[in-house]
Amino acid sequence: MLSSMRMDDDDLYSGYGASSPYDPQYQEDILHKMLTGNGQIPKQAMAMPMRLGTGYREGSTMHLKSALATRRLTTASSGTARPMTAVRGAGYTSGKSKLDSFSQATAGPSPTTAKEETSAEEKIKKMELKIMSLVESSYKVQKTDKRLALEKAKEASSKERTLARMQEQTGFTENRNVDLTFSVLFNLAQQYESCGLLQEALNVYQAITKNRVFSNASRLKINMGNIHARLGQFQRAVKLYRMALDQVPSAHKDLRLKIMHNIGLLFVKMGQYQDACMSFEFIMQEKPNFKTGLHMAICYMVVKDVEKLRRSFRLLLEVNLDIDDEEKYATSNDEIGSNLYLEGIRNDELRKVEREMQQQAEKSILSAVKLVARVLDDGFSWCIETLKGSNYSNLAGELEVNQANVFLRQRDIPSAMASFHALTESPKTASAAATNLSFLSYLQGDISGAEEWAEKARQTDSYNADAFVNLGSCAFAHGEFDKARSYFMCALENDPSCFCALFNLGLTHKRQGNLEDALESFLKLHSIVGTEPQVLYHIANLQELLGDFEQANEWYQQLLGYVPTDPGILQKVGDLHVSDRQQAFQFYFDSSRFYPSSLSAIEWLGAYYAEMQVPEKAIQHYERAVLAQPTEPRWPLLIASCLRRGGNHQEALRHYQAVLHKFPDNLECLRFLIRICTDLGMKTELAEYAKMLKKAEKARMVKERIDSSRPGSRKSVGSSRGGSAASLAGFNDQTNKAMPSTSTHYPIQDHSSTRPHTSGRNIADDILDEDIENDLLPE
Repeated sequence: MLSSMRMDDDDLYSGYGASSPYDPQYQEDILHKMLTGNGQIPKQAMAMPMRLGTGYREGSTMHLKSALATRRLTTASSGTARPMTAVRGAGYTSGKSKLDSFSQATAGPSPTTAKEETSAEEKIKKMELKIMSLVESSYKVQKTDKRLALEKAKEASSKERTLARMQEQTGFTENRNVDLTFSVLFNLAQQYESCGLLQEALNVYQAITKNRVFSNASRLKINMGNIHARLGQFQRAVKLYRMALDQVPSAHKDLRLKIMHNIGLLFVKMGQYQDACMSFEFIMQEKPNFKTGLHMAICYMVVKDVEKLRRSFRLLLEVNLDIDDEEKYATSNDEIGSNLYLEGIRNDELRKVEREMQQQAEKSILSAVKLVARVLDDGFSWCIETLKGSNYSNLAGELEVNQANVFLRQRDIPSAMASFHALTESPKTASAAATNLSFLSYLQGDISGAEEWAEKARQTDSYNADAFVNLGSCAFAHGEFDKARSYFMCALENDPSCFCALFNLGLTHKRQGNLEDALESFLKLHSIVGTEPQVLYHIANLQELLGDFEQANEWYQQLLGYVPTDPGILQKVGDLHVSDRQQAFQFYFDSSRFYPSSLSAIEWLGAYYAEMQVPEKAIQHYERAVLAQPTEPRWPLLIASCLRRGGNHQEALRHYQAVLHKFPDNLECLRFLIRICTDLGMKTELAEYAKMLKKAEKARMVKERIDSSRPGSRKSVGSSRGGSAASLAGFNDQTNKAMPSTSTHYPIQDHSSTRPHTSGRNIADDILDEDIENDLLPE
């Protein structure tokens, strides 16, 4: 059976003798048929052994295997090799292999897979850039709009979480940007803190510090300690500060000292002054500075340790400022180039920093001097002697001036003047002492002495702006306004920030009638000092004098926002509301409420109630005026007039009789009595009051003739009623002088206006005049 099968089939070993399977030409033919797909593979090729040698040989079966693999892996539409995912993670690429001796395409990724991976990477990069842009914009707008900065920080945090999920889904977790995550969370915590959301900021900080992926996250415990300190949780804040201190390397010395300083301040707030002193002592030994030295002196003053207080003051004076001397910036007349260079560096940024450091040092030392002076009996003297032997000997003279100022605060004027007189002998303090002596002489009314001392101060220091201000004030007091204006302008040239000179310059322009220049000066001063009530008043008053009543009303309203209880300003605003009587009444009512004895407010309110036909309300205000001016007959006459208008004639008659008894020569009262007696039918009393009126008029005429016959006297113009009008005008002058309005707050007592005032006097006078005109005397 086996033999028959062999006879039917072809010979199994046929073809082997024709050609060798290792013949190169034979392999090329087979390869050509396999690659082109034409023809069939010979049986010799199918039966060809596939074992390969360990070495690579040209024309070996390795080339056939490579060709078959290429045929199997490549697609019909493209020659791009599919990705070898097994080696891609090791960093290999799908480029052409260097070992391909025939320069044919090797295996690589398919276009679809490569496109998907590239798209995922691009999305991640774009997302990272967008998140970083949100963080930067949040930081930029945090000073101007905190809410917007917080919203951007929240949006960045949300997108960062979305990015993390995307990286997990695409398998790019190994390339996650940890720094970006830290920046997003840290910025979010800062924005929470700036908006006052302290608990939310603490939660974010805790999330950062608990994540071990973030390096140096332990430093954020300082921020957490600051938040707890703001919340008043001092124990928790100290604990966090100490935890941060333990984790800060010793190489970061400045940061460790700052943490120690914060711990000391918290001990002060908790009342643990000894522990605070230990912290401050450690800082002063490691790296002394003025702020810590001052805080240490404060603690020793509280615990009343005099010796350690002295030692802390000495340590404060030993702190080296490390700045250049003033002589470095002094110019010389020889070298022009050097002078130009010095002019350039005299006000550069470095010089500004040096000035700030020097000011902080002087402020700390002078504050420590005040502390020592409170504890020690001879504190000022001891500090002055100690300063003279230190690097800050220039402050000794300033301390002597401060000591004289202490006498001024204690109202010990003779001791203060004696101290200033002694300081005039020293060249360093002569100018300041002479300036203060000029000021004291001016307050005492010695204008000549004040001018003399101010001139000495100017001669000692020609750049002393205060000396020019005092000279201008003396000239202003003498009425030399042009001279005063020139002095004030010189003061501004020497020191543009001299607010006193600018204020007095505005007053001088106002006194000279240069209202536009005065308004310009006060507006400039307002832009510098902001909401100063004195400046606001003068701006409003100048607008009123210039006739711009709407602007004046706006400035007065703004002024009321800072001095809402000033009765004079309330009355000024009431005068500006001529068309709105109800609004004017409200302002005058508030003025009377804050200052019940204001006669102008009483007069206006009484006339308003009389006009509104409410005489009983008017009587209440006039009664207060009687208490304020018991010798003025006008107020009881107005009360009696209100009673008569209310129908209470008998009570009105008793008031008129009381006024006549107190002021027998008052013509108005006699006329009122005649009128009311006529209304009541009291003929006997009517005749008696008529005789008294004629007698009083004759006496008045005789007195006017005698006065007119005197040399230099002015003849009274008008009839007997003119005397009544004169007395009323005199009353108005007295009330304007006594009215405690803005004159108690502002330098100029100027309440005049080109606009007619609606103070209520005209209405009250109309009430009296109406009664007089309707009164016909019997023949």
